[in-house]
Amino acid sequence: MRARTFLIGGIAVAGALLLIEPAFAQAVPAAAPPAPVDNGGALTRAMGQISGDGRPLSLSLQILVLMSLLTVLPSLILMMTSFTRIIIVLSLLRQALGLQQTPPNQVLVGLSLFLSLFVMRPAIDQINAQAFDPYGKGQIPIEEAVGRSGRVLHGFMVKQTRESDLKLFQNLAEAPAFRSSADIPFTILLPAFVTSELKTAFQIGFMIFLPFLIIDLVVASTLMALGMMMLSPTIISMPFKLLLFVLVDGWALTMGSLAGSFAT
Repeated sequence: MRARTFLIGGIAVAGALLLIEPAFAQAVPAAAPPAPVDNGGALTRAMGQISGDGRPLSLSLQILVLMSLLTVLPSLILMMTSFTRIIIVLSLLRQALGLQQTPPNQVLVGLSLFLSLFVMRPAIDQINAQAFDPYGKGQIPIEEAVGRSGRVLHGFMVKQTRESDLKLFQNLAEAPAFRSSADIPFTILLPAFVTSELKTAFQIGFMIFLPFLIIDLVVASTLMALGMMMLSPTIISMPFKLLLFVLVDGWALTMGSLAGSFAT
């Protein structure tokens, strides 16, 4: 009963306020402009913390930034490191050997990931020294740490990108000439870097395919000369390709060639 009384009273008060508000609005002179409401004050202050004015980010904002970085981490690994070139070359090697699912995809991805960590070790050490350690000690804010990490990756990508690819996307974007490599924005550098990586990966894959292609041609010609038309040349040539790959220590040559292709 008491709750019902409170509910009825609340409805009555709300109705009274709705009736009083128009009358009060008429009492105010029309010439008096309404006081401006600072709706963006809190947002401006929050953006001031992110913009690097010297004040540290709050813990909630730091967690938000870190979670945002984790969402784009797979794309960063794929497109801003050596992972793209390595996984493509290993996939082409598996096709050149005539193997469908050996090694399996999980093994190729894991091998590419750890080889990418080996290739990117100088950049990782530089990021650790310039960004991660100072941020862990509280010397720099998180936005400065992210900026320093981006500059390290920017330098790595510039060294691995062909000048022709950079000019291509620079002309497509109608951007002016850059005074130095540090002035190249990520919007132009990233597609140029990926294009260069794809081109390099296919060039390496072509060189890997050649000896195995010769084995396939020899086996197919031999079977045709012997009149064994019903026997698949792929099945016969696969043991010879595996034997050649093992004798020349193919995995070591492939890994060494891939790691050496990133030397500048």
